[in-house]
Amino acid sequence: MVVMRIDPYREFDRMFQSLVQRDARSTMPVDAYRVNDSYVVQFDLPGIAADGLEVTVERNVLTVRARREVQHKEEEQMVVAERFSGSLERSIYLGSDLDPQGVVADYVDGVLTVTIPVHEAAKPRRVAVNHQPSKAAIAS
Repeated sequence: MVVMRIDPYREFDRMFQSLVQRDARSTMPVDAYRVNDSYVVQFDLPGIAADGLEVTVERNVLTVRARREVQHKEEEQMVVAERFSGSLERSIYLGSDLDPQGVVADYVDGVLTVTIPVHEAAKPRRVAVNHQPSKAAIAS
């Protein structure tokens, strides 16, 4: 006869860790930075096929959708399943100083790089200073 001890705290911790790991696997981590007159946003999407990606811009909102399906053969018996399978979506608001018409997306080695240019009107420009000589006359 086998006697099993049940530790409710350990069981709760195991369930909590399972939820946290599942949430971490189903997110889309990003880095964002500015390079000259553009903003660059990089999304980590390991294991996503290029045809499983959709990038849209609507009303100054950039939305990235990704789908990953993990297929298993019928004769395979799953022992551990930690890799994410399903759909992901992330939306980023583009400020009014960005040009949604000029958005470009590239996907290389599981990293989606989206480049968003700054509007011409929002770029800093030099303003010429006009100088006119004083018209004050010296009266005698």
